[in-house]
Amino acid sequence: MKKIIAVVIIVVSLIFLSFKMNDNSMKKLEVGDKVPSFKLNDQNGNAFTVNSLIGKPMVIYFYPKDDTPGCVKEACKFRDDFEDFLKLEALVIGISADNVESHKKFEEKYNLPFTLLADINNEVRKLFGVKKSMVFLPGRVTYVIDKSGIVQYIFNSQFGAEKHIENSLNILNSLTKVN
Repeated sequence: MKKIIAVVIIVVSLIFLSFKMNDNSMKKLEVGDKVPSFKLNDQNGNAFTVNSLIGKPMVIYFYPKDDTPGCVKEACKFRDDFEDFLKLEALVIGISADNVESHKKFEEKYNLPFTLLADINNEVRKLFGVKKSMVFLPGRVTYVIDKSGIVQYIFNSQFGAEKHIENSLNILNSLTKVN
């Protein structure tokens, strides 16, 4: 029995370490960095290129999975506050590893008025350096990007799916006052 417990502990530890090593090998995007160039498909199957949106402020948020409780709260809060983002001429873009079809169902089910991008291979998540949370779940991170494509704010929240939306609006408001 002791040998089985020891083996289980070793296996779990090795899995944990492999995830940590994979996460640590990513370069993490920081405030002041330029948003990395990427291209993904949106919920309608259309190609989306971030470079074509430089000139507008953006809120790019990474979330774990469509139609899960925390992600529904987060998406619906963005939806409910969407007019405030529009007043600031800011785009809202959600990214997860779900496919186009899943995003389309998610959009329609909750009447989401913003772009959802399918990062099915987690390439953009890695490009931004968004780490996993609790070893295996994709992280929840929000980036506020100014008109020049520079990251102005990063909020990493594993459990407070709605908290960062107000903070994002405050940052966008302060950017508008500066310009």
